Amino acid sequence: MDKLMEQVQVRPVLKWAGGKGRLLPELMGRLPKCFARYHEPFVGGGALFFKLASRQQITQAAFSDINPALIEVYVALRDCVEEVIDILKQHYYDEAYYYTIRALDPAALSLPERAARVIFLNKTCYNGLYRENRSGQFNVPFGRYKNPTICDEPNLRAASALLQEVDLEQRHFATALDKAQPGDFVYFDPPYHPLSSTSNFTAYSRYGFSEQDQVQLRDTFAELTRRGVRAMLSNSSAPLIYDLYRPYAVHTVYAARAINSKAAARGKIAEVIVCNYDENGALLSD
Repeated sequence: MDKLMEQVQVRPVLKWAGGKGRLLPELMGRLPKCFARYHEPFVGGGALFFKLASRQQITQAAFSDINPALIEVYVALRDCVEEVIDILKQHYYDEAYYYTIRALDPAALSLPERAARVIFLNKTCYNGLYRENRSGQFNVPFGRYKNPTICDEPNLRAASALLQEVDLEQRHFATALDKAQPGDFVYFDPPYHPLSSTSNFTAYSRYGFSEQDQVQLRDTFAELTRRGVRAMLSNSSAPLIYDLYRPYAVHTVYAARAINSKAAARGKIAEVIVCNYDENGALLSD
């Protein structure tokens, strides 16, 4: 990322359920003072990355996610942003057209076409929600907006500039253990553990995210700690999360709920930020 010559405030390209825009001040205030390589194994909208990269606080970075369509968006923006922009300019906001694009088989499209399709659907679907069924098909209905911005050319180009030095891979979060080295920093933003049986939304991809996945994530977090890698994690304030991360610094914070079918239910709720280091940056033992 040494090619970045000036600070440009870049916004996330995708709206993402659980996006960290509202939580950024809390996250920024708890970062290690310095680190070598930045890793984000649940990249989503990448709000923290874009904030740090815009400020030139990242020199090297690696993105990954289990959702191949999401990773392809970032690969296409990094490698062929002008083609993505040209295709996005052809898309338009119309309900019948939306369902036509949603029904397309991604396998029949080129990489820039697939990326533009995901961006278009994300900007025009209901509530900006990304959701897949068990077959991996995007299944969110049409959204009602006054005048959605489908192609934000300046922001797409700025995002592309920040992505030039980023390694991008579709892979499971546990493979962070293969990539992160002592002195690096890993930020985990997994699907949140549900606070109740009626709030269980983990369908960002066909794979879901179970309680067993949460336990495996804690084990990954613990192993990174033992290897000397600083890590930070966001999650819900569910009792399970407090219990899993008891040995570490668990901070309870409050942020607005971004995804809810009822606007009145989008008030502030408790979330947790877990760090495996103290305020001086010293690693904590489990």
